[in-house]
Amino acid sequence: MLQLRPNCECCGTVLAPDSTQARICSFECTFCAECAQGPLEGRCPNCGGESVPRPRRPLEKLAKYPASSERVLRPGGCARAP
Repeated sequence: MLQLRPNCECCGTVLAPDSTQARICSFECTFCAECAQGPLEGRCPNCGGESVPRPRRPLEKLAKYPASSERVLRPGGCARAP
């Protein structure tokens, strides 16, 4: 099950579980659309995989399967992306 991480790893922008602006790679690294399409150019700086829109969990399932509250930030933000 996806963790639905709460923020962009580059800039720290809050990404709600139902956000249409969240992007993930196959390892669930999470970025906002602005970082993913801008400095990251559609690639995850951690694994090199593509960034795709993160699926949204139906609201009725969030109570039983809540989103993660653990914030993950990439040291150096997007500035250190390849």
